[in-house]
Amino acid sequence: MSPHLDPMNTFKSIDPATGETVWEGAAASPAEVQAATDRARDAFPDWADRPRQDRIDTVKRYQAVLKERAPQMAEAISRETGKALWETTAELGAMAGKVDISIRAYDERTGERTADTAFGHATLRHRPHGVAAVLGPFNFPGHLPNGHIVPALLAGDTVVFKPSEETPLTGQLMAEAFAEADLPAGVVNVVQGGRDTGAALLDSGIDALMFTGSGAAGAHFRRKFADDPHVILALELGGNNPLVVWDASDAEAVAGIVVQSAFVTTGQRCSCARRLIVPEGPRGDAIVAAVESMVDRLILAPWNSTPEPYAGPLISVKAAEGALKALQDRIDMGARVIRASGPVDNLPGAFVRPAIIDVTGVAVPDEEMFAPFLSVTRVASFDAAIAEANATRYGLSAGLVSDDPANWDRFIRRIRAGVVNFNRPTTGAAGDMPFGGLGASGNHRPSAYYAADYCAYPVASFEAGAVKNIESEIKGLRA
Repeated sequence: MSPHLDPMNTFKSIDPATGETVWEGAAASPAEVQAATDRARDAFPDWADRPRQDRIDTVKRYQAVLKERAPQMAEAISRETGKALWETTAELGAMAGKVDISIRAYDERTGERTADTAFGHATLRHRPHGVAAVLGPFNFPGHLPNGHIVPALLAGDTVVFKPSEETPLTGQLMAEAFAEADLPAGVVNVVQGGRDTGAALLDSGIDALMFTGSGAAGAHFRRKFADDPHVILALELGGNNPLVVWDASDAEAVAGIVVQSAFVTTGQRCSCARRLIVPEGPRGDAIVAAVESMVDRLILAPWNSTPEPYAGPLISVKAAEGALKALQDRIDMGARVIRASGPVDNLPGAFVRPAIIDVTGVAVPDEEMFAPFLSVTRVASFDAAIAEANATRYGLSAGLVSDDPANWDRFIRRIRAGVVNFNRPTTGAAGDMPFGGLGASGNHRPSAYYAADYCAYPVASFEAGAVKNIESEIKGLRA
């Protein structure tokens, strides 16, 4: 440990695949957090007033740095999260791609337009909010906060970014990339730490909160700012996501879609399918059996293993212990075990095997298990399948696998979710489409392409070129 670090105020990032320390440093104190917000506040007027092309040029330089540093940053994310290198390499590609997508989104959704009127013209403009706090998650520690930060910068906001305490190295590398891109001082500020640091940031006088994380945290933020409408909230939260399989004849093909929906990233995507809804009887049995068979073929191993793994560990031993407890609670409630979880070979305790349980007729909690655990429910009809899919307070993603397009026509009209896929995994999403959910999954401010909407507010102006007498427009005026 560095002699300059206070042991009472330091924390570590641990590679969950090896137990090795990846990063160690001090958590920002409340005074340091306030100083970061003050720097962002001081930098805001100049950044917001710059020509839009200046801001575009700056984020394009940042994009170039991301591309140059992609191999090193991808490896760092793999070390911090345990994710396979193929996945973190794709994450860096998405981060760089976000720049061009965000430029298009700003122009399309929150740009400027003018229309002629009898008195002059009407103009729609968009103005930045001010200082945006960005709280990053651990599962995509680069891509997801980057998806808030880049649109905010293009809109003219300044940023204070707190990475997840599980992935501080990724946040540090992003800060270094912004610095290398010659971003003006104070425009992006990074503060490291856990819950206390995040709480200090929320109390530091921000204008916007952009958060990706759990539904419970999102509910807390709603309550905190309920009496402060000045602070705009953009909350991209989790989901208890359903995947319905109905009238699909190829069980092997179905299994691939189910596995990729439920188990990719070791189940640590907010869009992962948590609930598989299938027909009662032999058709449902065949689907579940095919899924179970494919799960047995998945390679779970450290990120740098050969052969290349499908997925790695959960983010920490603590996360694995919590997930296994939640799974056991459902089993104790009466869920039937189809495929048990447990340790993976002789690997560290953050590794857990995928699990499949049957919860048909069991009143299990409507909560997200952020792990490779899939709950099966069997129903008698397609109407019952849709009703079961909608039986959640969440509404992030959902999917239907079916050979019958008529089923899709009914499903897309009746399902309640923000991302709804047909014959594709529930985890399928794109940066040039909106991404967000309903109910406990968000607050009607979807991210991705629609992030531009919450990074700036609209200003409607009715403008005449000169002062003119408008007496003729005033009704009921004495001569």
